[in-house]
Amino acid sequence: MPSSLLFRRLRALRPLPILAGLALPLTLAACGDGSMGGMHSTPTPKAQVVANATLMLASGASAGTAELLQGPDGFRVHVDAKGLPPGVHGIHLHTVGKCEAPGFTTAGGHLNPDGHQHGAENPAGSHLGDLTNLTVGADGTGALDFSLRGGADMTGPALFDADGTALVIHAAPDDYKTDPSGNSGARLACGVFVRQ
Repeated sequence: MPSSLLFRRLRALRPLPILAGLALPLTLAACGDGSMGGMHSTPTPKAQVVANATLMLASGASAGTAELLQGPDGFRVHVDAKGLPPGVHGIHLHTVGKCEAPGFTTAGGHLNPDGHQHGAENPAGSHLGDLTNLTVGADGTGALDFSLRGGADMTGPALFDADGTALVIHAAPDDYKTDPSGNSGARLACGVFVRQ
């Protein structure tokens, strides 16, 4: 076949792949609102705030706020702390929604409906109320966002029992293994969760 004839035949075929390549995006754009053929991604349900706590120091001064949120995967705790000594502090959910200064002992022990020992590094742990440590900066503020283990079915009744739930911030870091409180020391701040 002469090369000029071969060239003309190849040239005649070349626009087809280009047109085919353009046809798919044009077809998809015509199918909806420009979002890839009218396909819509389902938005992930957002967590809803189900309880709030106002944290206070033994002096009565504000120590920030905490929120208990419920999403499709269970419960999460969000804390915005202020007025605390800089450093790392243990932070836990406690069994009684009562915060009487100065020691906040009225909040009881850690929330532990399953009777485990304390700490994520303890083979017999952890308590439902065991959170990760809170780091407080030089300005006295710190934030924490932590997903509670287990789903809503297990967590909900424990959080909303008759005597309530408190959040306590401790003086020292939690070592994540020593029962019953991770050697986290004195209770610096406390707040009671109030349902929305």
